[in-house]
Amino acid sequence: MQLLRGTKDILPDEIQFWQHIYDLANDTFLLSNYNEIRTPILEQTNLFKRSIGNDTDIVNKEMYNFLDQSNRCITLRPEGTASIARAFISNKLYTTNNIHRLWYMGPMFRYERPQKGRQRQFHQLGIECIGSLSYIADVEVIRLAIKILETCQLSRYKLEINSIGSSEERQIYKYELIDYLIKYKKDLDEDSKKRLEINPLRILDSKNIKTQEILDEAPKLISYIQSESLNHFNKICEHLTYLSIPYKINEKLVRGLDYYNYTAFEIKTDILGNQDTICGGGRYDTLIEYLGGPKTPAVGWAIGIERLLMITTKIININKNISKVYIIIQGLKAEQKVWDIIKILEEYKISFNLDLNQSNLKKQMRKASQSSAKICCILGENEINYNYITIKWLKTSKQQKISLDTLKQYLYDIKNLIIT
Repeated sequence: MQLLRGTKDILPDEIQFWQHIYDLANDTFLLSNYNEIRTPILEQTNLFKRSIGNDTDIVNKEMYNFLDQSNRCITLRPEGTASIARAFISNKLYTTNNIHRLWYMGPMFRYERPQKGRQRQFHQLGIECIGSLSYIADVEVIRLAIKILETCQLSRYKLEINSIGSSEERQIYKYELIDYLIKYKKDLDEDSKKRLEINPLRILDSKNIKTQEILDEAPKLISYIQSESLNHFNKICEHLTYLSIPYKINEKLVRGLDYYNYTAFEIKTDILGNQDTICGGGRYDTLIEYLGGPKTPAVGWAIGIERLLMITTKIININKNISKVYIIIQGLKAEQKVWDIIKILEEYKISFNLDLNQSNLKKQMRKASQSSAKICCILGENEINYNYITIKWLKTSKQQKISLDTLKQYLYDIKNLIIT
């Protein structure tokens, strides 16, 4: 049986890095009063069609949709924000607090051509600050994204930010952009030709050099944004400057989801090659109301975990899960008595490896010597008959006979020696 294309097994020697990011995120977000939320990976297809937008690549090309046995159209979630918005409405979180600060980490699914750092099942770490119109909320979430990346020891990054205004302002701009681009339609790349009909703002994000040259003389979105949107954006920039967070205003940055308004931003790094965007987000003040909830502003972002791991595993040195005690047992009575020893090790949180091979003592000792354990505990027939356990220090080969009655105190006394 082969792995499905675009999916990946996360093996035991990789899990430590995933757990490191989870723990780091949990510690960071708790300090800022963000609480974890977990939503199902299955949602109604209509949730994503309504929130992300029918004219987006995600909805048109990339979603995993299927009919379940009740003939309902179900989708494996392609992103996290829509699910959070649905959970906010379904669970009536708006009745308990004005502001909800939420974070999540989990798998998402998109049918794309698999590339390094981009699988069909991928994972995102994200936050959503729900309930505030203030530009301070935008600054808070951007600052936390930078905090996460810097805590992962990523120093080579750049923040690109833009104001995309309100939906009304973008609608006016969209027609001006179409009027300009229609004159160059034959020179546009194929994707941009299609987007000209259904989602022209996404052309601004084209990677095609010729298309970008055409866009250099195109009308600028910033020219169609009114004072309220501009003031919001300018205040964010002022605070980023105060926080010494370097940023670049990218007037072509629009993001690929319909629900964004006002603020859009991406954090990029040159470490990853073509897949340079490691974090993306923005403000979405109308999404929750559009999905049937009360009028509720919000802002958030998501970081691609696979891309973050491509950097983290090269920079951060994480101690592997190495057992400190190797346990050898010989004989039926020892097989029962060993559980008493294991209970003590668990009480003191000392990691151990119980040899399950049931081979002779010599072979088990060889295994112990090849392990990274500090000590070997040997429990055989002699030990059982005379009520002691043999402790062998594997580095020095020093052996001690410790009475089973005093073993608990002995392990307490040497705990610091064997766990460091």
